[in-house]
Amino acid sequence: MMPVKRYVAMVFIAIAYSLHGFAQCTIENTSFNAGESLTYDLYYNWHFIWVKAGIADMTTTKTTYKNKDAYRCHLITRGNNKLDDYFVLRDTLLCYTGLDIQPMYFRKGAREGKRYTIDEVFYDFSDGKCNLRQIYTDKHGERHYHNESSGECSFDMISMLMRARSFDPTGWTKGHTVYFRMADGDDVKDCKLLFRGREKFKMDDTKEEFNCLVLSFLEKEDKKFKEIVRFYVTDDKNHLPLRLDLYLRFGSAKAFLTKYKNVRNPLTSRIKKGKS
Repeated sequence: MMPVKRYVAMVFIAIAYSLHGFAQCTIENTSFNAGESLTYDLYYNWHFIWVKAGIADMTTTKTTYKNKDAYRCHLITRGNNKLDDYFVLRDTLLCYTGLDIQPMYFRKGAREGKRYTIDEVFYDFSDGKCNLRQIYTDKHGERHYHNESSGECSFDMISMLMRARSFDPTGWTKGHTVYFRMADGDDVKDCKLLFRGREKFKMDDTKEEFNCLVLSFLEKEDKKFKEIVRFYVTDDKNHLPLRLDLYLRFGSAKAFLTKYKNVRNPLTSRIKKGKS
């Protein structure tokens, strides 16, 4: 059974590949600037009561990686200690991409109870293919390797998000579906994204109201696709994820954007300003 920690991370990849295919592994960034910061409250439905489970912070900065200009995206989830007996939110995700959003490196460190595991993905495009070197370090500290070379691009959960935020949904109709591949440190999985239409969403904390795109992220399991996350993103060039509904085998969870800083583009999707 997939742990909650991974579903929470999936919250941030659900937007991925909503518009672009895999003919190219690069894309022009039109959605974010270095210095952007997003904060989320995470909730879990426990015995029919919504309980705050923790928070998540996602920041993007400009740096270098192997002497090349790069973006560094850092996602940290922190859970409520009182709920650790039911699920643990202690993930640290790190991703480096080029300024053209071509992935370079991904690392996820995750704690489940007393166990700590690490997933890493190293990318190489030198021969015209997408070459992946994946390393999974298990709870005993043993390393497991999985290499793959393909003519199709693969991305990890963070670089997928960074790339897909620069999409253009013009012309989308309800039911539009895109298939994609995701590397997670020990395998490459088949996934798809389903466009469900447009809705309005009001943020509980700030009372701001936005026009949103509504999409579902589905993962293939036992030869069938299962909905993992349904999410709402601003219908503007920022494509900020505002709300995410997570469907778990043992319950459900939600994530709500509570703070955003240094957003690149005007929030043209906002139809009602919040409290000052």
